Amino acid sequence: MTKGDAIDPKGLMADAYAIEGITAEECRSIFLDWALSLPEGVDTQALIGATLARHGVAADHPMTQVLRDGLATAGKPRRRGGWKSRPRPDMDEA
Repeated sequence: MTKGDAIDPKGLMADAYAIEGITAEECRSIFLDWALSLPEGVDTQALIGATLARHGVAADHPMTQVLRDGLATAGKPRRRGGWKSRPRPDMDEA
């Protein structure tokens, strides 16, 4: 496996699985960095599933659990704030 493929653009997941004694907290941090490095508009759920298929044989590895948690809770991102999320009067009514 090479760094820079579509599933693991920076090779972060491969590196995480290679680190002896890595903690769940470190895995969560790596997962966040991985997720932020993905191109906009990709199916994150599919990539998490592909990553699990690639590395999930290490069932006792903390990254496997982080990926499973991400697969269970990941949803489409949505805006939480800012002017675009606020209701505005319809321009036709003005």
